[in-house]
Amino acid sequence: MAQKQLGQTNIMLNQIGLGCMGLSEFYGPPTEESAAIKLLHEAIDLGVNHFDTAEAYGVGRNESLLGRAFNDRRDKVRIATKFGFLRDPDTGAPLGLDGSPENCRKAAEGSLRRLQTDHIDLYYLHRVDPNTPIEETVTEMAKLVAEGKVGALGLSEVSGETLRRAQAIHPITAVQSEYSIFSREIEQDVLPVCKETGTSLVAYSPLGRGMLTGSFKQDSQISETDFRGTSQPRFSGDAYAANLQLVDTILSLAAALDVSAAEVALAWVIAKQHNVLPIAGTTKLANLKTNLAAMELTLSPEAIASLDDLADRVEGTRYNEQGMTIVNA
Repeated sequence: MAQKQLGQTNIMLNQIGLGCMGLSEFYGPPTEESAAIKLLHEAIDLGVNHFDTAEAYGVGRNESLLGRAFNDRRDKVRIATKFGFLRDPDTGAPLGLDGSPENCRKAAEGSLRRLQTDHIDLYYLHRVDPNTPIEETVTEMAKLVAEGKVGALGLSEVSGETLRRAQAIHPITAVQSEYSIFSREIEQDVLPVCKETGTSLVAYSPLGRGMLTGSFKQDSQISETDFRGTSQPRFSGDAYAANLQLVDTILSLAAALDVSAAEVALAWVIAKQHNVLPIAGTTKLANLKTNLAAMELTLSPEAIASLDDLADRVEGTRYNEQGMTIVNA
């Protein structure tokens, strides 16, 4: 399986990793634990070594799931997790952001315990805390590196300027941002700084939260437990209908190439940036195999060009109003 260097480190990751969030919440009921662990083990067997989670996913349950799945095969995986979102441990209600040094330390210790490991390969600030200068957060994160508890540092949904400020404190190995055929905002500000600093882009939601796969139809009903229906304007009302029409372009290209729409969407991300590592989430083995097959697909310049203008025609923002206030910070 194709591997790429993570930032300026000696860490090698398979080019398409597995985002694990959906195994615990957000896209419907949690996957039954034995089935989830089986999928994680099958991913390793297929050559996947990059697994992404966060303290916030399932209010710690997602990290605990990975801890149980990987405790006897830790040497085969690279685990990335994130901190900064606060949630009520009983209800899961959001309680704001905390990038303070104190919370950084507390969160890391909790993640290490739940993951049943003595080190986190890649540790991200999940979102920038507006009340804590990024320099203070990264200084504490760097201490975790010096102590051997963390291998490399990352930031999620930051601006190019924030990345530069953080980089002045400690090397930032990865920036995790949404990036897909439908979401290209970071090309203007963030990706040039990533190139300048030697920082890898870990592209989350490269399949547009499933929309780019063609699995959603005009009459598809989105579950009440699926946050796409409540917090993702692109999945609501007229915007939803308009965006599905744009997906037809991807489906037509996929049919002409005799591949899936998911393969086209992931191959586009890989082709657009030399330093990109997409993480695609799924709860199904068949979808995982399809996603990994994208590494074998090379799109022609003409095919890429046919997809490039779709982002300008997408209707609806990536998150609701509240969610958009804390991206590209």
